[in-house]
Amino acid sequence: MMLDVAGIRFSYSSEETISGMSFSALPGELVSILGPNGTGKTTLLKCINRIHDPSEGVVEVDGDDVMSMRPRDVARVIGYVPQRAHVSGSTVFESVLIGRRPHMGMDVSESDIRLTGRVVDLMGLSGISDRRVNEISGGEYQLVQIARAVVQHPRVILLDEPTSNLDLSNQHLVMSTISGIAKVNGMVAVMTNHDINLALRYSDRFVLMRGGSVYAAGGREVVTPEAIRDVYGIDVSMGEVEGVPVIVPRM
Repeated sequence: MMLDVAGIRFSYSSEETISGMSFSALPGELVSILGPNGTGKTTLLKCINRIHDPSEGVVEVDGDDVMSMRPRDVARVIGYVPQRAHVSGSTVFESVLIGRRPHMGMDVSESDIRLTGRVVDLMGLSGISDRRVNEISGGEYQLVQIARAVVQHPRVILLDEPTSNLDLSNQHLVMSTISGIAKVNGMVAVMTNHDINLALRYSDRFVLMRGGSVYAAGGREVVTPEAIRDVYGIDVSMGEVEGVPVIVPRM
């Protein structure tokens, strides 16, 4: 099992936000964490990569205990793309190169430069690699953030709402890119997602959260009208388009 999250608990002061979260994922899988606002999705990601230290639980990547790692070692194993990130005046290439920091010595090596160039090409950013990141579009900047995480060469990549505030075209571009990178590189990609239909189109596994705990986890079979009603409090109908399930809220 490449990623194993077991029994994670986390509290802000006296209020428990994450209560016994457990799920697992295999290499090449894209996992979407679904649930309403305030249910702890972002907090869960931050517990997995040790931004927050949970009070209980285990996170293992290929059997290695993430909870016992130093921050630099965690960054070598787990890449993280936050929902909101500071936009600097650096170039696209420089911004991606920052992702090599956990592997660097005192100076940037030729190997770091070459790997960054390959990832910039892979993400379709070579045409804007010399532009400042504060001058590019929102969709392009999302790809820069993903590229920065990929160049870390992690075994797991975590993404917090990677399609938020993007237009329809860029939503699908980002999702297809993440799914493709996970499969080609044998990584696990775990993302929070508010768009259930987008998640159903691209994801391999799903974790439905309710009240800081797992309501259901598994393949598409766990995303049912009953589950959506219990988790989100709305009634939906479910159909299929080109073999992909689609949900439609009932009026």
